[in-house]
Amino acid sequence: MKEPFIDMRLWRQFAAVAEELHFGRAAQRLHMTQPPLTQAIAGLERTLGLQLFDRTKRSVQLTPAGAALLPQVLDLLDRAQALPAQARAAAAGEVGRLRLAFVSTVGFGMLPQWVLAFRAQWPGVRLELIEATGDVQLQALERGEIDAGLLLHTPGQAPPALRSLCVAQEPLVLALPELHPLARTPTVRFSDLLREPLVIFPRPILPSLYDAIVALYHAAGQVPQVAQEAIQMQTIVNLVSADLGLAWVPASVQQFQRPGVVYRQLGGKSPLAPVCETSLVWGATVPPALARWIDFVAHEVQASALKG
Repeated sequence: MKEPFIDMRLWRQFAAVAEELHFGRAAQRLHMTQPPLTQAIAGLERTLGLQLFDRTKRSVQLTPAGAALLPQVLDLLDRAQALPAQARAAAAGEVGRLRLAFVSTVGFGMLPQWVLAFRAQWPGVRLELIEATGDVQLQALERGEIDAGLLLHTPGQAPPALRSLCVAQEPLVLALPELHPLARTPTVRFSDLLREPLVIFPRPILPSLYDAIVALYHAAGQVPQVAQEAIQMQTIVNLVSADLGLAWVPASVQQFQRPGVVYRQLGGKSPLAPVCETSLVWGATVPPALARWIDFVAHEVQASALKG
């Protein structure tokens, strides 16, 4: 059976009488006369089907039911009083939930520091972090399953249907098996790579970056010799350590120090290595917590640029 609705005013009146244990003082505290208060409490007891107070001419005492109810009523009144401030904080993006997806490479660079600083500044925002490839992020944004994503692409190739903020730009470097002959020199000539087996991500994961790598080989009249595909950058580097081939990875991945792998840049008369960008992307709907995150990231990016 559905319980009857009880007005918040009645709970305040009950709490006042329960704390004062005197109808006259409680009425004075509530800025009302005693008879309406007495009637209100009697009506509350009828609605609940319980006696909340034992009344005599000399005293008012809580019944066991009233004593059990009082802490819950006081908690209810405290939470009700906090609601306006909570609503204002939510509207300002100071509390709430933020669902943020990210590609694995971001975990090597800025994301850990950003999360630490953002949580210290806005502890009321609950960050839900989801590691996902770029194609999965785009699908999740379309379905409304995440609020924003951090993904990789080549310069100027952020998804056009989304709003975006470029947060980092870096060249690709080569991950080589440690015992590979090309690992003996500080830089590598591109001409020496053309027939080397390649470990690379599938094109649907990062189409613009995949195409940029392939175009580099095509410009030299060659087709890359793909030996193995893998989705995550850590897996790609692990496969390089197994001597399955070399790999093009963002420079920030060099922080992943996998035994058996070294990182090298192109040198000599090589063409320029492809460049990748990391962008924060989001859709048309911007909840307050997301707006707070976007402002925070924009400030961090600007501060980092000023530091050089």
